[in-house]
Amino acid sequence: MLLLAATSVMSQTTKKSFTLGDLLGGGSTFWNLQPKYMFSTWWGEQPLELSVEKAVKINADGSRGQALFTPDDLNAILGEKMVRTCTNVTFPYAGQPVVKLQTPKAIILIDFEKKNVVWRGEIQEGASELVWNKESRAMAYCIGSNVFVQTADGERRQLTADGNDDVVYGHSVSRDEFGISSGLFWSPDGSRLAFYKKDQSRIPSYPQVDITKRISETYVDKYPMAGCETEDVSVAVYDLQGGNTIWLKNDKPMTDYMTNLSWAPDSRKLYVFELNRDQNHMQLFGYDAATGEKDATPLIEERHPKYVEPLHTLAFLPWDATKAIMQSKRDNWNHLYLIDLATMVKTRWHGAEGGGEVLDRKLTRLLTPGDFEVRDFLGFNEKAKSVIFIGNVTHPLHHTIWSAPVAGKGKMQLIGAGEGVHSATLSASGSQLIDTYSSPSVTRQVSLLPTAKGKPLPADPSTLLHYAPSLTGKNGVGLLTADDPWRDYNVPEITSGSIKAADGQTDLYYRLIKPVGFDASKKYPAVVYVYGGPHAHNVQASRGYYFRGWEIYMAQLGYVIFVLDNRGSQYRGLKFEQATFRHLGDEEMKDQMCGVEFLKAQPYVDADRLGVHGWSFGGFMTTNLMCSYPEVFKVGVAGGPVIDWTYYEVMYGERYMDRPDENPDGYASSSLLGKAKNLKGRLQIIFGYNDPTCVPQHTLSFVRACIDAGTQPDLFTYPGDGHNMFGTDQVHLHERITRYFEDYLK
Repeated sequence: MLLLAATSVMSQTTKKSFTLGDLLGGGSTFWNLQPKYMFSTWWGEQPLELSVEKAVKINADGSRGQALFTPDDLNAILGEKMVRTCTNVTFPYAGQPVVKLQTPKAIILIDFEKKNVVWRGEIQEGASELVWNKESRAMAYCIGSNVFVQTADGERRQLTADGNDDVVYGHSVSRDEFGISSGLFWSPDGSRLAFYKKDQSRIPSYPQVDITKRISETYVDKYPMAGCETEDVSVAVYDLQGGNTIWLKNDKPMTDYMTNLSWAPDSRKLYVFELNRDQNHMQLFGYDAATGEKDATPLIEERHPKYVEPLHTLAFLPWDATKAIMQSKRDNWNHLYLIDLATMVKTRWHGAEGGGEVLDRKLTRLLTPGDFEVRDFLGFNEKAKSVIFIGNVTHPLHHTIWSAPVAGKGKMQLIGAGEGVHSATLSASGSQLIDTYSSPSVTRQVSLLPTAKGKPLPADPSTLLHYAPSLTGKNGVGLLTADDPWRDYNVPEITSGSIKAADGQTDLYYRLIKPVGFDASKKYPAVVYVYGGPHAHNVQASRGYYFRGWEIYMAQLGYVIFVLDNRGSQYRGLKFEQATFRHLGDEEMKDQMCGVEFLKAQPYVDADRLGVHGWSFGGFMTTNLMCSYPEVFKVGVAGGPVIDWTYYEVMYGERYMDRPDENPDGYASSSLLGKAKNLKGRLQIIFGYNDPTCVPQHTLSFVRACIDAGTQPDLFTYPGDGHNMFGTDQVHLHERITRYFEDYLK
């Protein structure tokens, strides 16, 4: 026994320590220490594994079959060395042995069985925002602020000519809010192209500075601040055959938002979610794609005294083009609803959970009932006539895969494991999926699963939390079980649990990381890592409870790391998110201080050595906590912070705060300028010198307020960087953050 004990101690002392380069994406050794990953895709119903060397069929039993091709095979067909890896090819046609290769210069379709080039489309130099339609083989793109279309036979057409810094065509609008990420939208058959026009001439240009020039120059950053003028958005439809462009006849004020453009399966109608500037009234309208005429009345309407936030396009049923899936939080949780576009109903406004109201002029039915959030809609099983989605059904931290019948008969079914955090891709018909997941006990697992054979939802969903299918063939097969790449390293203990929020009722979940070589008899400095804002979360039941690499590094240096998702963060329902409405920072700080009290109650935490760090909304929270609780926090590092919400953009700011003239008290209490005088501890603020999200005015105004108040923050900037740092700058950034805590907290 003594020999075994000695061996155990020696094995611990001989384990390796991490560098920041091992733990951060910008580090040179980061990818060497990531769990093994499997690149996979679908060719119709055939699952494939893609690697650098080859594309291989996956057999029904999970074994690997024949290689379809290698990079050398494709290069031989092309007559030049263009393909270096098989991981970046796609299979656009389920029934054809054709792969799509896209390079900076061309889109190429290759028949890997006949060994010839099926089609090639050259990409115009300078093209951006490029989208390609597999049916018409036409591509649409932007050159600067104008839209171009290129037909399958190579004819190039310029659709707009007056684009400039003020009038922008074909790019995303509304600063990528409301689920918008593109400005070009092909119809399913490729016969029509919808595109955005953004007129931002009324928006002042924020003066960003380019210091790379011999004499520094300013450049245009159109930044609509809360309560100020915003952009005018409209939508055009171009007919590829007729060559004409029409504009959707939107009779609402041009400052309203038009989002989640959805084409009908027959390409004859375009559906648009429209939202008023106050963001508390959403309407779904249909438009005739040939004339631009708008439906006389909206199909769906939702109102809420706080806000409504449409984020997803419609998804039409493959077997019935008159019905579509809509995502909505009308009953507090983000759920899937079936809309029957062919069936009118008697309309009346009726109440929804949380104070909202809905009006459905088309038959609408909830498909995914329960107190959980649908995180991702994956698609349909066409044969079973079911929807497939990912949601936190079994537990708020576990995001698992489910099916639900569209016809309304039968229960939801769990597909795959009931624990962990999953992602998945469906086969063409939706009869199978490839599931990738991790959990605190599973490094990474990839499985091939049928979508029609699942575990029925019991009365208590949490009882499925530890369920896992046998993966024997009937319930699917395992494709990859990754080993722990950190087995030779000193890894800290990572745990999770819950505490009550400041309201005394709501559960909040945390991640706690103890120092490497933890000694319960010692007192350790602790750092609270915080974000806390909407559309983000920091704790989930994936590997290491969703740890960040920097946290592991700090634990290695002897720090306790504590992370808490307060009210206002995502995947906990609308009521949970809207608790912070009109007073950003107030309820969030109350919850974070509940976490601090829990942390201080741990006998191994030194309450006199507490630090806090966060970025963006987390930078706002860090600065707020340092100034609101100066006796609690000794050291803070705030990155890219919002300082005053009147300086933040219209779409996000007005959703959560209303306009400044409508909510002066809320804007005043959320501003950190008046709190600068309270700063006592060491606070370092770091920002990208060319940040287009939290523009430098935020940080600089706070520094000015501190100067006026006689307080002493520290400042560091990254010239040429935006809101976040990438590559080697990311490593440099975390070296700086670490040094600050080492200098002033330890």
